[in-house]
Amino acid sequence: MIDLRILIRAFVVGTVVWVALVALGPFVPWLGFRMFEFAGMMISATSGYLYAMHAGRGYFNGATAGAITGGASALIGISVSVLMGELVNRFIPFGTAVCVLTGAVGGLFGQMAAKWRTFENRNRNR
Repeated sequence: MIDLRILIRAFVVGTVVWVALVALGPFVPWLGFRMFEFAGMMISATSGYLYAMHAGRGYFNGATAGAITGGASALIGISVSVLMGELVNRFIPFGTAVCVLTGAVGGLFGQMAAKWRTFENRNRNR
């Protein structure tokens, strides 16, 4: 089961960082021109990672919640970028779909980190 409190927290973090990326785009042309796609995918993957690492409820739940947080935060960030005139409308579905995928992958890695943390704590207490 997906923990809604942690999901909202990861979504808020992803959305804030996405909007910050979009806001910095006009002031740092190199960031907007060369790094927008990569930075957006990393933001979505990180929000999925954050959820799964803190929840630790299994790989399926981590990937599902990671896809939700990554896609939702990307949808808002890309929509803000379209409203600012930096991107065209056609980029919204493609960019969101890519960020859903990277959010799910981030969720898988976050669950792996949660398992490592549990393993380390178990060995530390011996």
